[in-house]
Amino acid sequence: MDVKGGMSALEIIEEMAGAGVFIAGRLAKAVQVLSDMISDKEVTVFLGAAGALVPAGLGRIMAEMVYDGFVDVFVTTGANITHDLIEAFGGRHERGISGEDEELRNKGISRIFDSYISDDAFVLFEKKIQEILADISVEKRRQGIPVYELLKEIGLHLDYKYSFVKAAAEVDVPIFCPAITDSILGLQMWLFSQREELKLDVLEDLHKIVSIAYDTKKAGAFILGGGVPKNYILQAMLITGKGFNYAVQITLDRPESGGLSGATLSEAKSWGKVAKNAITVDVIADITITLPLIFSALKEMLEKRLKSES
Repeated sequence: MDVKGGMSALEIIEEMAGAGVFIAGRLAKAVQVLSDMISDKEVTVFLGAAGALVPAGLGRIMAEMVYDGFVDVFVTTGANITHDLIEAFGGRHERGISGEDEELRNKGISRIFDSYISDDAFVLFEKKIQEILADISVEKRRQGIPVYELLKEIGLHLDYKYSFVKAAAEVDVPIFCPAITDSILGLQMWLFSQREELKLDVLEDLHKIVSIAYDTKKAGAFILGGGVPKNYILQAMLITGKGFNYAVQITLDRPESGGLSGATLSEAKSWGKVAKNAITVDVIADITITLPLIFSALKEMLEKRLKSES
């Protein structure tokens, strides 16, 4: 690889493609496949995001992916949504805080590896989310509201432009959160339901994502970290009998334990979730390193493609 100072992310990715081997080669192939997915107007792109991506500083990138039209369907965890909303409400994730974990608890600070968040940020989150839930019409809350509709309602209440929940609400990209009760946001919804009416229609969420899968001519999956979002995306296509035409996943997990997060995309072909002739790339790497490179390279690559076609 011929790497020089001042090179763009795309130029570095192109050098990786020239080498074409190991994880560098796979990362370069992933960028190319994602570019093809996004450029093809017949492809519906499903993004799955698991892991502590917002505390890692990737929330803005995911919001910009939505704004830039890279994503048609977004599936994520309650934790990522919670942390996205914390930042939208004015809370912050911090770095460089020292101390043993017991000492941090005494100070009202919670640790996510080397990212930190104060109890005050959660208090602010709880206050704001309760206000938003109360602002949703009683009729909607009483009859049962799908999670994707509830998240859109929440997103429309936000002012922070780097929130992916706000971005998705603005451009009408549905956010699905199949394990929403497994989060602080879910706990706050439950607490709200103890004094006010609030029913979630999770089966309508499944109906919605399966309908999208049925209606699309071609489908692509971009999976960050696996987990519940990965299966929710893949099972939506399974029931259609079509399978995904493209799939890229970035994970540090391994397949030997049988867990889904480490399962290869080739394995998904045996289930019919990914089409037999699908173009797939497994990138065994850290999302916090690879996603910024991928996003920057994609933006440059797609801009060049648009210029060449105009």
